[in-house]
Amino acid sequence: MAIPTAEREPVTSGGGGGLLRSSAVMALGTIASRVTGFGRTAVLTFALGTGILGDAYNTANVIPFIVYDLLLGGILQSIVVPILVRRRKADRDGGVGYEQRLFTLVTLALLVITLAAIAVAGPLLAIYVHDPVKHELTTIFARYLLAQIFFIGISGLFSAMLNTRGRFAAPMWSPVLNNLVILAVGVAFLAVTGGDATAESVTPGEIVLLGVGTVGGMMAQVLALLVAVHRAGFRWRPRFDFRSMNLAEIGKLATWSVVYLFVFQAGYAVTANLANRAGSDAVAEGLGYGAGFTPYNNAYQLFQLPYAIIAVSVITALLPRMSEHASDGRNDLLRGDFGQGLRLSSALIVPASLLMAALAPSITVLLFSYFNTSTADAAYIGEVLAVFALGLVPFTVFQLLLRVFYAMHDTRTPALVAFANVAVNAGVGVLAYTLLPAGHAVTGLAAGFGLQYVVGSVIAWLVMSRRTGGLGGRAITSTIARLYLASVPGLIFAFAMSLAFTTLFGTGRLQALLSLAVGGGIGMLLFVIFARALRVTEVTSLLDTVRAKLPGRRGGTR
Repeated sequence: MAIPTAEREPVTSGGGGGLLRSSAVMALGTIASRVTGFGRTAVLTFALGTGILGDAYNTANVIPFIVYDLLLGGILQSIVVPILVRRRKADRDGGVGYEQRLFTLVTLALLVITLAAIAVAGPLLAIYVHDPVKHELTTIFARYLLAQIFFIGISGLFSAMLNTRGRFAAPMWSPVLNNLVILAVGVAFLAVTGGDATAESVTPGEIVLLGVGTVGGMMAQVLALLVAVHRAGFRWRPRFDFRSMNLAEIGKLATWSVVYLFVFQAGYAVTANLANRAGSDAVAEGLGYGAGFTPYNNAYQLFQLPYAIIAVSVITALLPRMSEHASDGRNDLLRGDFGQGLRLSSALIVPASLLMAALAPSITVLLFSYFNTSTADAAYIGEVLAVFALGLVPFTVFQLLLRVFYAMHDTRTPALVAFANVAVNAGVGVLAYTLLPAGHAVTGLAAGFGLQYVVGSVIAWLVMSRRTGGLGGRAITSTIARLYLASVPGLIFAFAMSLAFTTLFGTGRLQALLSLAVGGGIGMLLFVIFARALRVTEVTSLLDTVRAKLPGRRGGTR
């Protein structure tokens, strides 16, 4: 059978310049996705608040992603890209037949999983919500939102197929459509309710609007990716000869991926349950601001912004390349990929984490303190975000180490390391809920999240370093240390500006805007100046890439 050119397109694996260019394209898409995503999150927060109604919707909306990850997503994320890369190189048909069988199998599995999850929505939600009133409302939302499982899965598979063809833009840009649809739904809900909806006042029609509209957003994302894979040459022809897929190999790799996800999701279930309990306690004590799952969820989404824009773009561009180098037994090149990816990611992750921690209340007050969300509600989200931000670097290190293991087809080690991660996270979470006041318990949960990745990164690093003959730790440590040092002047300046504007104007949106504009803007400029002075080459490389993209400039770098 003749193989279309698009089907045989090789995976790109260029050098540092190619990685920067691929990452830049994805970063632009991710920025658009995250900006519209924040618009979506902000509008939903305006509409639902941070109390019981907001907690119910947000808890129900994370369940489809959890179910998908547990039953199928982890398998796709950890092994599909490496296997497709190998099949494209080894199979006579360029891996086309394998891809057709895989798509057929995944589609059938997603249909079964989605229907089963909707059928057991009530018992499933009991794991995350203990309050009877909140559980009932969360279950009603979930019966609509669990339909997203099917579309999440198709979106993930389409993205993996595009990545193996070296096409990274569409997976990064397609979530923009999802966000815009849900943002419009949130605006419609605000218009209908007048911005004062509560768990007691919300009507069945308003719940349908939120539920069906949210699923519609994921459908729009899948349609965008469908167009992209069609242009890449993929035409689905259902094939049911699954025996030739060597499912035993997938099963062997998938077993540990499932263990990894079950362990992490068990930890997340503890966190979500504790956060929902803290929120109910805050309402019972009349604290006057939401302190439950919604602040945790919103802070987590903001915390992931630098990682999603910078590190995910770098990691996605690196994974096919690392898979090729691991398949060829080139540990030297694999080490180089890891070191380059971590240093490039850290060039912006390090200053972003520190500035985010210093300016977190300003960020959240400016973003969320409207309509159904008070300044006190928004400021508490900032308190949680500040703690999250301190764990951004170890979180990034751990995620990149995972991709190195996956590139080597090792899913067992990450699963074993996950036990240590979750033990730390759950242990700190229980202590935080037990020892801290209800109004600060979720802040303690964020601390447990960061500490688990410190522990996990140390363990994973030691294992991988021994396996590959080192990971270039001296060069990486030198770069990260200089990045932290270069960030200190900007951090001090940003914190000082925040205090000064609070003294002058009190807490509110004006203070938040001035703190971010002056403290954040000049703080980042100070970082760039000191990073250049300290000869952090990764920062200068990123600046050269940005300059090359500016109007009136030609060529790659100066």
